[in-house]
Order: sequence, then C-alpha cells, then structure tokens
Amino acid sequence: MTSSAGIAVVVIGRNEGNRLRECLRSLEQRAARIVYVDSGSTDGSVEFARSIGADVVELDTLTPFTMARGRNAGFDHLCKRDPELRFVQFVDGDCVVVPGWLESAAAHLLAHPGVAAVCGRRRERHPQASIYNRLIDLEWDAPTGEVDACGGDALMRVDALMRVGGYNPAMIAGEEPELCCRLRLAGWRIARLDAEMTLHDAALHRLGQWWQRTLRAGHAYAEGAWLHGRSALQYNRREVRSIVFWGMLLPIAALLTSGAALATGSRAAALLASALWLAYPVAGVRIFRGQRRRGRARADAALYALAVVAGKLPNALGVLRFLRNRHRVRNLIEYK
Repeated sequence: MTSSAGIAVVVIGRNEGNRLRECLRSLEQRAARIVYVDSGSTDGSVEFARSIGADVVELDTLTPFTMARGRNAGFDHLCKRDPELRFVQFVDGDCVVVPGWLESAAAHLLAHPGVAAVCGRRRERHPQASIYNRLIDLEWDAPTGEVDACGGDALMRVDALMRVGGYNPAMIAGEEPELCCRLRLAGWRIARLDAEMTLHDAALHRLGQWWQRTLRAGHAYAEGAWLHGRSALQYNRREVRSIVFWGMLLPIAALLTSGAALATGSRAAALLASALWLAYPVAGVRIFRGQRRRGRARADAALYALAVVAGKLPNALGVLRFLRNRHRVRNLIEYK
C-alpha cells in the first residue's frame, strides 16, 4: 500500500464544532500537511485547528462564501507552500476520513495516470437518526468504477486541477460535479473505488432541511447545464429536462385540467386530470423496481422512490432560483 506521507489535505468548514475536531483528528499523523479553511467560525474552530498544527486560511467574510472558493483558497495555499505536491485530498469539515483511505486512493492515482480524481464510499454516520439521513446514505451508495463525478471528499491530482483552473468559485452548489465535467472535457477520468473513504454527519432531522438541500440540487443542475449543457457531454441537460417536466409542466397541466373538470363537469377532462396525476405514482413504482433490482431492501427502495418523485418540486424551485439570480451575486443555499 502506498504511503500517505506525500499527501496534503484541505478541510473546509464553518462552525462545525466537534465534527471538525473529529475530522482533523482523523488526519493527524497521516497527512504531510493539513490546511483548514475557515469562513467566519465563532466556535473556536480556528484555534483548535492551529493547536494541532494545521495551517489555517481565514476567508474574508465580506465576500460571499462558497465551498468552491474555500477549496481553491486551501489549494492555492498548499501549492505555494509545496510546489512539488502531487496529490491533495479535499474533505468537508463534517466528515471523518477512514484509516487506509489516503493510501488506497494515492495508489490508484499512481497506477492510473489518466485519472484526475478518485473517491470512495462516503457513509452517513447516523443513518437511522432520521429518514433524511437515511436518504443521504442511500444517495451515496453509488456504483464504483469509472464515474462522471465525485463529491466534496476526493483525492485529486494537483496538475490536473491546475490545468482546468480549480473549482469555479462562483458556484453556490454542485461545484464538484462541475469541476469533474471540465476535467472530463479535458480528457481526464474520474474513479470511485469500492473502499471506505469518509463518515459524514449530515444532521438532517427536519423536512425543511431536506427541502433546502433538494432545492440546492436543482439549482446545481440548472447552473451546470447553463455552463456546459452545449458541450460534448451535454452536461445536466437530461436532469434539467426531467425536473422541468415533472416539477413544472406536468403539475401545471394537471392543475389546469383538474380546474377545467371542476368548472365544466367534463368527464373527458376529469379522466385526463386523473391520468396526469397518476403519472407520479407510476414513476415512483418504476424507480422502486429499479432500486429493488439493485438489491436494496423494500423499505429503502420505497423511501428512495418517494424522495425522488417528491423532490421534483423543490428541484424545480431551485432551477427557477438559478434562472432568476444567474447574473447576480448569490449566497450559499444552506440546509444546516
């Protein structure tokens, strides 16, 4: 197994408290250098990071914060300190890095020079704490091998990241898949290993948190399609079409047809309205069956299918928010 001695780590966070402490402790003695990028914490995060020997970059809070901006700041700091650096691990401050991950990921990059970024299994630490935590855990249980994108936790090849200009600091969501899109357009590959990588603490316990997170995903899909939808990858075009159909066009058509049926008493309009509304449970059953074929338990498959179908509405609101604000300075969409 390859040593992790030459790997540096960038951790981003704001007021993560004990989650950040556990994150940094999981990296002590295992990384060549740790950089913690803070965005205005008031919980002692900066002081703790310095106490364990991490470099600290404090972002100017007058400039709107994005996670992409934080990662770029940490990456720039590392490159200035060590121009010969080859690999950098990015980690969110609410995650704990599993022992052995850095070594496994570095070995994969060394053995596959065409791979720019590698991720592994990100698990939710408390999946049974709420149905929303469980949904996130299911979401991250993704296929391994060559993939289109990684998430916020990934080991990246420094020269690949530099060639594409790093993360897009203007993006308030979906910055990692957008970066992976640019890497793939430049000829690089992305890999997900069948190896444990990080434990995440989502701490989602309310419907409103899930709603905001799902809205943010819609915003990310829309912005990604806006930037790269006309590229050879047709990035996010299929996802946005699905959101527009299920989250906008179909419910509007169903509501209008239902209204016409009530106003006129038309049997034909009533039958059409019923057919339109039935499209949602039919889609849910199709997703459920697909999840069952993947080997998921019946309850998990049902929960996942329900979330996908119900999530089209907040997804659609996220798309509309992007279209409204795409030329303005935008603030991070937070759900914690």
